[in-house]
Amino acid sequence: MDVSPHALDVPDIDSYIGLMHTLFTLEDLYGLTVSESDEDICLKVDTSKGKDAHELWKMLYAWKEQADKLSSEEISKDKYDEWRYHYPEFDTTQTWAKVPSQKLSNALVGIFQDRLKPDKYGFICCTTTY
Repeated sequence: MDVSPHALDVPDIDSYIGLMHTLFTLEDLYGLTVSESDEDICLKVDTSKGKDAHELWKMLYAWKEQADKLSSEEISKDKYDEWRYHYPEFDTTQTWAKVPSQKLSNALVGIFQDRLKPDKYGFICCTTTY
């Protein structure tokens, strides 16, 4: 196949080679790119690569905001670590929705079953009766 065996393995990020192959995968899946700025190596997200790239950008931006707060001493290292260790629970920059349990979903379908009617194409529609 003319590829390194490391490219086919589940990467072990505890090794430098595994870490690099993880970054290569992030490039392919999420538009992560590598560049140089002021002699620093930078990782960037190319949001033109699609929805997944944009989602990664939003998550990294949230992380950057917390890192900036730590750097400016707006928050302590303990608060920063608490944010990281409880991500995304403590992330207030994005809206995370919980999905209802299957039990609740089934109960709601049961309650509204009389309002669910197939249309002429077989699609289920919710009808309202006032």
